[in-house]
Amino acid sequence: MKKLIVSFAIITALIIGCKTNTKSSDAKTLTVALEPKSNSTVAGTATFTEKNGKVTFTAKVSGLQPGVHAIHIHEKADCTAADGSSAGGHWNPTFKKHGKWGVGEYHKGDIGNFTADDKGNGTITLTTDEWCIGCGDATKDVLGKGLIVHQGTDDFTTQPTGNAGGRVACAGIIK
Repeated sequence: MKKLIVSFAIITALIIGCKTNTKSSDAKTLTVALEPKSNSTVAGTATFTEKNGKVTFTAKVSGLQPGVHAIHIHEKADCTAADGSSAGGHWNPTFKKHGKWGVGEYHKGDIGNFTADDKGNGTITLTTDEWCIGCGDATKDVLGKGLIVHQGTDDFTTQPTGNAGGRVACAGIIK
């Protein structure tokens, strides 16, 4: 009987130990490569890192025309079309109007604008609890979506696109 109790105690300690070692603060990171579209030379990487219930997104883009450009998450991780149109429209799982991130109504894919310097390089970072990586929640999960860099600036008004111009780079947000 003592052996059984000791064995039970050891097994219980192992199970509890395993559970406490599985920290929810462990980070998940996914990096995707942007490929040129619409006869552009635009390329770069985008990294999504999820930690403590928030996703930090950072895109580093090169080959752009100097100035302001829009970047959005689109419906599909499909970059097969030469103009990036195979990625579909903006990712909008909550059926909101297009707008500026964090102001009034906006799509979950309305990341916003960033500026390319005189050498055509630009970076943008956004941290949000409105996204997840592979959580399975259709209103938050960025996996299986597409990332599009646009030729122009998002005006945050024109429906449903922001009048941001052609798609100059695309990446599928996939593992």
